[in-house]
Amino acid sequence: MTVANPVLSLRGRTVGDIAATLPGATAVFRRFRIDFCCNGDLDLAAAAQRRGVDQAELERALVALGVETADAPAAMGSAELIDHIQTCYHEAHRRALPELIALSRKVEAVHRGHPRAPVGLSDALRRMAADLEEHMGREETALFPAMRDGAAAALEPSIAELRAEHDDQGQLVELLETMTDNFTPPEGACRSWQALYIGTAQLVEDLMEHIHLENNVLFPRFAAAGQASA
Repeated sequence: MTVANPVLSLRGRTVGDIAATLPGATAVFRRFRIDFCCNGDLDLAAAAQRRGVDQAELERALVALGVETADAPAAMGSAELIDHIQTCYHEAHRRALPELIALSRKVEAVHRGHPRAPVGLSDALRRMAADLEEHMGREETALFPAMRDGAAAALEPSIAELRAEHDDQGQLVELLETMTDNFTPPEGACRSWQALYIGTAQLVEDLMEHIHLENNVLFPRFAAAGQASA
């Protein structure tokens, strides 16, 4: 009997597809700093090369996760997936960002003389909050209702615009990582500083997962439906 090679089953697939169907893959990709949301259309080899990581080591980490499951977001119906995105990510961003903005202002003010103080972090978080609120509001009032109604043919321009905004959000994530030394507080940092970086790291993790589910799971369903009806 021939046993399928699990590594071969990964090769040639995009990182977005792997992230959508293999539970735990997103955590592996974050550990290797693989962008599976805004650059989810890259295959595994190209993504590893772009980040400069050992492809074989990345493949071993993914294979160790086990098999794909029907419980993955890719198996959800579109209405269920939209509900999941709104509940788990839209609401989470709205809760987290005001607290992080207030906390970053405090840390910047108290530690403004420290060489590793995250100067400008509160401004970056305010910009992210404003951009996300406008972005999520359009999804909730226009795009998601149209998806629920099955109006696929008219959605392609909106989806393309939202994808471009996801790229902008990805650039903001990179800025946050740079400002915080990848969310690593300096030795002896106070509890507020530690809490700020823990919370901002969680925000980024949630945002990457959010963008991934839209770019690589939800949006392609409607792009394909619109092409089929053209």
